[in-house]
Amino acid sequence: MALSDFFAGEIATELLKMLISISRKSLLCRASADQLITYIHELLPTIEEIKYSGVELPALRQSQLHLLSEILRSGVELSHKVLASSRWNVYRNLHLAKKMDKLEKTVSKFLLGPMQAHIMADVHHTRFEMAERFDRVDNSVRRLEQYFGNIKIGVGGGGWVEEAVRSVDENVVEGSSAVGLEFGKIKVREMIIGREDLWVVGISGIGGSGKTTLAREVCKDDQVRRYFRERILFLTVSQSPNVEQLRTKIWGYIMGNERLDSNYVVPQWVPQFECKSEAARTLIVLDDLWTFSVMEQLVCRIPGCKYLVVSRTKFQTVLNYEVELLSEEDALSLFCHHAFGQKSIPLGANENLAKQVVTECGRLPLALKVIGASLRDQPEMFWLSVKNRLSQGQSIGESHEINLIERMEISINYLPEKVKECFLDLCSFPEDKKIPLDVLINMWVEIHDIPETEAYAIVVELSNKNLLTLMKEPRAGGMYSSCFEISVTQHDILRNLAINLSNRASINERRRLVMPKRENAIPKEWLRYKHKPFEAQIVSIHTGEMKDVDWCNMEFPKTEVLIINFTSTEYFLPLFINTMPNLRALIIINYSATYACLHNISVFKNLPNLRSLWLEKVSTPELSGTVLENLGKLFIVLCKINNRLVEKEVDIAKVFPNLFDLTLDHCDDLTQLPSSICGMKSLQNLSLTNCHNLTQLPLELGKLKSLEILRLYACPDLKTLPNSICEMMRLKYIDISQCVNLTCFPEEIGRLVSLEKIDMRECSMIRNVPKSALSLQSLRLVICDEELSGIWKEVEKAKPNVHIQVSEQHFDLDWLKE
Repeated sequence: MALSDFFAGEIATELLKMLISISRKSLLCRASADQLITYIHELLPTIEEIKYSGVELPALRQSQLHLLSEILRSGVELSHKVLASSRWNVYRNLHLAKKMDKLEKTVSKFLLGPMQAHIMADVHHTRFEMAERFDRVDNSVRRLEQYFGNIKIGVGGGGWVEEAVRSVDENVVEGSSAVGLEFGKIKVREMIIGREDLWVVGISGIGGSGKTTLAREVCKDDQVRRYFRERILFLTVSQSPNVEQLRTKIWGYIMGNERLDSNYVVPQWVPQFECKSEAARTLIVLDDLWTFSVMEQLVCRIPGCKYLVVSRTKFQTVLNYEVELLSEEDALSLFCHHAFGQKSIPLGANENLAKQVVTECGRLPLALKVIGASLRDQPEMFWLSVKNRLSQGQSIGESHEINLIERMEISINYLPEKVKECFLDLCSFPEDKKIPLDVLINMWVEIHDIPETEAYAIVVELSNKNLLTLMKEPRAGGMYSSCFEISVTQHDILRNLAINLSNRASINERRRLVMPKRENAIPKEWLRYKHKPFEAQIVSIHTGEMKDVDWCNMEFPKTEVLIINFTSTEYFLPLFINTMPNLRALIIINYSATYACLHNISVFKNLPNLRSLWLEKVSTPELSGTVLENLGKLFIVLCKINNRLVEKEVDIAKVFPNLFDLTLDHCDDLTQLPSSICGMKSLQNLSLTNCHNLTQLPLELGKLKSLEILRLYACPDLKTLPNSICEMMRLKYIDISQCVNLTCFPEEIGRLVSLEKIDMRECSMIRNVPKSALSLQSLRLVICDEELSGIWKEVEKAKPNVHIQVSEQHFDLDWLKE
């Protein structure tokens, strides 16, 4: 009998049936039969497991199992004899009972002997395989930890987020995002550089049709760039623009002075004269412009200046190119790029199903990209489910945006729950604004109780699914940039989708309470329900100037994140912050052209659980008398310091006793750091970037024993580094790039035993490296200009693991026109 018959369970099953009959009919054989029945029941699951495992057994184990099949087969023959024997033949029945007892003992010995050996061998193999797998998992975890650690210091590739940013850049280079736009690019280019009589031209089309992508492709076109001598300004206007600020930016760019004072009055009328200089040509792109009245305020007929207006509306007075839906061929190509990673349907894929999904996407680029990315690497049944749900919606026609949102929703609903919640959180930020990656990560860490590594992974997943876009600030250094230079943007239709999904609950029960931009009043809908507590975890406010009388009492007992966006020079912080005992992250951003003065700053004293604070474009509030016990991260960006940090009565270490991350960026009036900062024992990350008037650091800076990252990027007035920094035994990364007046490293730099990376681009005054640098045992990477690479040759020769990377130089002569 073949072994496969045994594994099919035929022998065991037949024997089991016969043993049950024997147990009922034969008194002498009942005990043995019952015991054999127990053994067979124990064996059957193992037999089934071996049968369906698909694993071929070794020859020895096959022979042993074959022996068991022979034993059971003999049991079947014996059972036939027992059942056939007459109950009156006592002698024969006693003889058969002895044989049944012998069979029972034989099976028992097999189960206790070879079968136990099989089990032990399986356990051993399983333990060995699992140990191998866990070793691989441990190695993967270690690599991930190293990746995410490297994100902050830029060693070894910068991690997944940087990979995602680079993949976006590569997509743009490959032209995958511009599928089907070549004809439109030619037409718009002809209007811009082929028609001297036109000074305003337009691109129009429905939402998600690729208008912005086309405009960016035009701006990257070689002929266009040569014609305008690289003088191209791309501005996003949005539905609620700050017109005066945009006018100032446009005028400053045209006049060659992009740092115009915010109080500068832009002329409403400019005398007309012929432009004879090609160097004066300028292209201004106004993206996402909604109304003709806003366009009239922004465009001004200036010789040599042309405007490209991108809008959903086709303005009658503007020569316009209307973006058409993709052809079937281009739609399929774009979809395949995001669904399969190639431009056609691969062999083995369900061609008919893929084409049906493309048809349901309505030939709209945004739908093709998002739905295509959501289907990537999914089984066919998943595709079929998505196709069926898509086909239940209406065709994309006049109410295309509503229908497009419904189609996008299908992709969102298939996301893992935590990833979906993170996507929905994006609607809390204003439309068409860059969201600093640090802001997003800090928010997710606090409200979703996840580590930073998982938050970064979610960013990458959403980027891969085209649900957000990662953008890197235009700074040299490529893959070695920091996370602080990465921001997130989102298509307005995807933001509308997130708002639509978030607003389905009643206003008091919404997890995200998002205020649409308004001037100086709370929405009536909020006021109508103010008598009940709001359950929102995230509250987002977007207003103009707000005074004390503009607020009212409301209760937010569960709010953990408060985002305040405003546009004004004076702002009274809302009274209801005092009703937010669980507030963990506070983000205050001013979008006006001037610094804003905050009032009612006493609310900071009532935030015991605040862990992250972001202040942007405001005058730093008075800190004396304030203690933020649990604050871990503080970001002061584009702010007026007003000597708040160096006042004698302010001890920074006592105000922020547990701060581990401090960033001061673009704080022009910061001239020195207070010595009290040296008492911040928990500080791990200190970033002083673009502080153009910073002249000195505290001599005792080396007391920051926990510091791992020190960024001093673009501090041109800084001339020396305190020698005490050589006492920072945990320092891994130091960035002094664009500190153009820095003349030397501290002599004892070799004491920095943990230092892994030095970034010193555009530090032309540094002419040598101290001898002690040969003792930098952890150093792996130095980034510098080509002319300074020679000073590191001795270190590179002595330490083969050290890589000297020569940075690419980017020359920009626009400052000559200031």
